[in-house]
Amino acid sequence: QRQLVESGGGLMQPGGSLRLSCTASGFTLNYYVEGWFRQRPGSEREGLAFIATSDGTTYYADSVKGRFTAYRYQAKNTVYLQMDSLKPETAAVYYCATDHRLRYVSFAPQDYDIWGQGTQVTVSS
Repeated sequence: QRQLVESGGGLMQPGGSLRLSCTASGFTLNYYVEGWFRQRPGSEREGLAFIATSDGTTYYADSVKGRFTAYRYQAKNTVYLQMDSLKPETAAVYYCATDHRLRYVSFAPQDYDIWGQGTQVTVSS
């Protein structure tokens, strides 16, 4: 069974940093693209950061560009999301996802078929 498991969420103060991890089990994390999404209460899930597996190119939503960094460590079958300069509006449930069919980088959550369970990030002083 293919699964993704996120970890690393928690409570941080504004301006702080947090690193989320997403580890695959039951398969090798080498589909075309891996992505990070978040969902705030009452809002739709939004795409934030994506890694093209073939060459490691990363793509970011404007809202996180310059503050978030996505990267992967193939030996650990894991992708990471480094989040710096946290803001209160950063608070959300964060998910990682991949898809075995995609052959392009998509920011749309409906294009992904393998999801983690999510990890809560809270930013508060």
